[in-house]
Amino acid sequence: MEWVVLISVLILTVLSLLRVNVIIAIIAAAVSAGIMSGLNIKEAIELLVSGMGGGANTALSYILLGAFAITISYTGITSLLVTYLIRVLTGKKTMLLLVIAAVASLSQNVIPVHIAFIPILIPPLLPLFNKMRIDRRAVATALTFGLKAPYILIPAGFGLIFHETIVKSMNQNGTNITVNESVLAMLIPGSGMIVGLLIAVFISYRKDRVVADNNIKENEASEIEEKSVRFSKQHLLTLLAVAGALAAQILTENLIIGALTGLVLMFAFVVIPFHKADQVISEGIGMMGTIAFVMLVASGFGNVLTETGSVEALVEMSSGFLGQNKALIALILLFVGLVVTIGIGSSFGTIPILAALYVPICLAAGFSPLATAALIGTAGALGDAGSPASDSTLGPTSGLNADGKHHHIWDTVVPTFIHYNIPLFIFGWVAAIIL
Repeated sequence: MEWVVLISVLILTVLSLLRVNVIIAIIAAAVSAGIMSGLNIKEAIELLVSGMGGGANTALSYILLGAFAITISYTGITSLLVTYLIRVLTGKKTMLLLVIAAVASLSQNVIPVHIAFIPILIPPLLPLFNKMRIDRRAVATALTFGLKAPYILIPAGFGLIFHETIVKSMNQNGTNITVNESVLAMLIPGSGMIVGLLIAVFISYRKDRVVADNNIKENEASEIEEKSVRFSKQHLLTLLAVAGALAAQILTENLIIGALTGLVLMFAFVVIPFHKADQVISEGIGMMGTIAFVMLVASGFGNVLTETGSVEALVEMSSGFLGQNKALIALILLFVGLVVTIGIGSSFGTIPILAALYVPICLAAGFSPLATAALIGTAGALGDAGSPASDSTLGPTSGLNADGKHHHIWDTVVPTFIHYNIPLFIFGWVAAIIL
């Protein structure tokens, strides 16, 4: 019984690395865990489904945010930003990279559209990158930083989802903690990402890198700059809708209400015609639906692990094997978390699984709630950078490979793994020890 969790997670990891669909991999792992615990297939599926409700709030938030991102993209407001970047930052390589990281950061908290901005913002800038001989690996790390660090450090937008998921998962497994405490616990691991960004921009990828143009013309940058893109009433109303969504989310501490507010305002201001409502929701589901459902199924997987008693069995075995050496326990837990989250590629989806495994072990070893939160949050975040299946790596590649000159594994996955997973691992381990 004590090996059920490890074997089921191994099944999940291997299937994910073999490019089996993440949802299918999680279901297979959950059913395997149930069967190894003495259940039949039907009972295992029923236990999985009964636990999926725990991720419903997060899943609905993703769907509505996807729809909100679609409405924002329809207004063309990002064209203003592209034009401004080309005009002001041409020739300023380091500044351009830092601005890209800052713009990407806005997509997680202030304007929570996640990766939806990348296919709009990045392809028009590729000729500029080529002209300035910017190493696209630096751009990939800048984008991934913006897609990860803000939700780790700031409890707004996707950051609120991330920390609420940590809090809910820990509370369900016997450790009481608040969102503010979760944020405090992640300050040290999040600082590791800042260090990784600075190393990538100022050291690793500072040198020029020539990329031969293929499908994108050299004059496309100038064509964009010459377009008559002016700030209009529609853009002002879009910004008001964004501000309304952010205010509603902060006041209610509910991302669903915030996203709904933004959508309602976009239609009320007639920024988006009402007859496009069905199209907007459908595209929002298409953009974020897979991620949302992964979180639902992952919540069900966590339920199978806890309800079958396999977690408790693993805790007893681990406690006897590891003793009370917190440094060693933290190291092993982070390594396990790295393997699991790299396989799944979703920090949000793996947190319920990790919490079911980590909380009992941390309680038995005497870790504080802050240290436990740091371990869970860090282990979850490890899956977003350096995983081929993560939206934090797939998103940057989708924009940077518009001309076929950017390799997903070697130009995005490997650089982000080196510059973010290694610092996250080290800083998360330190946080677990000192908190």
